[in-house]
Amino acid sequence: MVEMRVAGIALDAASRSPIVLLRDPAGRRQVPIWIDQAQAQNILAGLGDETPPRPLSHDLMATLLEAGGLQLDRVIIHAIEESTFRAVLKLSPCPPAEGESTQPLAEEESLEIDARPSDAIALALRTGSSIWMLEEVVADASIPVDAEADAEDREDFRRFLDSTSPADLVRHLSRAQPDVIPEDGPPEEKPGETGGD
Repeated sequence: MVEMRVAGIALDAASRSPIVLLRDPAGRRQVPIWIDQAQAQNILAGLGDETPPRPLSHDLMATLLEAGGLQLDRVIIHAIEESTFRAVLKLSPCPPAEGESTQPLAEEESLEIDARPSDAIALALRTGSSIWMLEEVVADASIPVDAEADAEDREDFRRFLDSTSPADLVRHLSRAQPDVIPEDGPPEEKPGETGGD
């Protein structure tokens, strides 16, 4: 098994669907898992440091586990069936608090619960639990990562931001928007104006 970490959320260029990216410890392979908008928000909330004013669903799940005397040991993404990833939550009883009897936990006391990978990842982020993936799944679903190119792109983007004022950024973004023709037809071109840049 390979321990994975959440590298972030991306958007599929074609479908505009969110994708959670899991990356291996060496940073050479990453596994994209397509999710929906609500799942992406749950994962992003788990990645953020801010505590919501009221508990979100996965915050509630983490609290319920604790109240029930259980802890999430790890998440295991173990299969891909019909283009769908399969995951389980590995749960065990919480260790006794200081001063309580220290009876060793039996292996048979651990539980495995079937879960959607997106829910499992969101819960793991909130509980600080590890995310594991079977090597066969990583091999089947991973895409290579060019860490040097990623670092170079990040550095280029930082340089661009450092050298761009907010006004320049707004002008650049407005130029990048596709032209929209108003319902009453295209605007008349004034003498001396050109259509291109």
